[in-house]
Amino acid sequence: MRDEYDIENLNPRENPYAKKLKKQITINIDNETIEYFKTLANQTGIPYQTLINLYLSDCALHKKTLQIGWQ
Repeated sequence: MRDEYDIENLNPRENPYAKKLKKQITINIDNETIEYFKTLANQTGIPYQTLINLYLSDCALHKKTLQIGWQ
């Protein structure tokens, strides 16, 4: 390794994964929903938190809206 590096003349490039960065949050999800995604995780081999993220990402991508009917 060098003792010093010329940082000013490096060829900086954008991080190709910057758009996919994740942010840790705290969210309350009911037990039935978590169990559903855990069962799905066992069937697919994909971690349940990843499945939840994939589902929510798909909802955001397709601009799905929630239809709520209070009875």
